[in-house]
Amino acid sequence: MHVSISFPAIFLSVAALAFGQSQTKRYLYFSTPDASQEEGRSGNGILIFDIDNGHKLVRRIDVPIFKEGIRGFAGSLKTRRVYYSTSNRRLGCFDLEAEKVVWEKTYEAGCDRSSITQDGKKIYVPTGWWYSGDDSGFLVVNADNGELIKRIRVGPQAHNSIVSLDGRFVYLCTSTMLTVFDTRDESVIRQIKDVGERGIFPYTMDSRNRIAYVCLGNHVGFDVVDLQQGKVLHRVYAGEERIPHRTHGAALTPDEKELWISDQVGKKLFYYDATKMPPEPKGHVELSQGGHGWVTFSLDGRYAWSHTPDIFDVKTKKLVATFKDETGKPVSSSKYIEVHFRDGKVVEMGNEFGLGRK
Repeated sequence: MHVSISFPAIFLSVAALAFGQSQTKRYLYFSTPDASQEEGRSGNGILIFDIDNGHKLVRRIDVPIFKEGIRGFAGSLKTRRVYYSTSNRRLGCFDLEAEKVVWEKTYEAGCDRSSITQDGKKIYVPTGWWYSGDDSGFLVVNADNGELIKRIRVGPQAHNSIVSLDGRFVYLCTSTMLTVFDTRDESVIRQIKDVGERGIFPYTMDSRNRIAYVCLGNHVGFDVVDLQQGKVLHRVYAGEERIPHRTHGAALTPDEKELWISDQVGKKLFYYDATKMPPEPKGHVELSQGGHGWVTFSLDGRYAWSHTPDIFDVKTKKLVATFKDETGKPVSSSKYIEVHFRDGKVVEMGNEFGLGRK
């Protein structure tokens, strides 16, 4: 596997930029091309943006295999690596400090939006929303070398997976069912059915694993799911009248005060008061393009990122910056991770999903 790093001579590596400094540098590692949308593509690899310098591009790391299209981009603070999945049933591991591909594996099934245990040992790989076989579900993979540990049958169209921030649970959506597993042995704790209308699309939950917010498949809106009782508490539709297309993106601000959802067809992000139950609408922001749909936040809760080049200030709801590549072209993706460096080492990492962190 050949990985070339392309950047002007005046640019040093991110690790070198941070080396010898006690100041923490915050970057967004932004993968391209996004397999789920044509809009905003820019070559094959990782674009690194400086969050504290107007989200300006620092440089690009060319990763040729990314041309297969990125399906997921999960990270581990423990290993200081990111794990990418592609449309070609491939899962790979990229070391952020050494800036190299460590391993790649191709499987008979998979790979969609994966997640990794907090100890950095196991990766949970959904077999894909496009796959409806009887053996749809999870691949459990050794994060050290990519070897398959086991395969778990769950249900059709295994899609998005999330390991809880406390490391206790892993969540998987399949068709209209949300399954909660114990990360110690992959035993099923609970299966919640009839969620999300025709299909479970992106979802998020609070830090205490009590409430999940699940995107709807036929309308712009979300289900409020009680994860302890295993039932839908509320169904909330966006807009004054129901908007008849799916929702693809849901995120809680880190302080869990607001819930944002994506109306990618309508080019909007709706936001709600999540301190109320059910959450109450507060307004929306306009997006510059359509696309796959996504929304998440910076770890400090200041910025909202989506599937578009648009960067919003969460407090003021104002557009404050635009993701652009080295040619000045606006770029977009829904597969990216916030990474903090100090003294050349990774010291903090975010998550693809906008999870509550209260």
